[in-house]
Amino acid sequence: MFSFNHFNFNVFDLEKSLKFYSEAFGLKPVREKIAEDGSFKIVFLGDGVTDFRLELTWLRDRTEPYDLGEQEYHLAFVAEDMEKAHALHEKMGCICYENPKMGIYFVEDLDGYWLEVIPPRK
Repeated sequence: MFSFNHFNFNVFDLEKSLKFYSEAFGLKPVREKIAEDGSFKIVFLGDGVTDFRLELTWLRDRTEPYDLGEQEYHLAFVAEDMEKAHALHEKMGCICYENPKMGIYFVEDLDGYWLEVIPPRK
């Protein structure tokens, strides 16, 4: 039997990414791992509600932003208050696509990853 554990994004600037995910989604570090030689740092973020984790991996020797290809994937968040969430993300300037007919929108993080924001299921 299997269950979800975490999803990984590699990030170019870990500190900026930690700030973004805290401000945009309220995610907080719950665990980290630092390579003995300092070549990488992994920070697992949690939402304080579920056991699911977003793993942010920073590689010391990375010198250029990641090429995310055609970006045919995303991570989704449920927003209890869509109007409040939309206002926050609009203020942050990170909304990259909206679909009012479906009642959803997407934000883009600092590395170009798309994050879907959806309302609670009724």
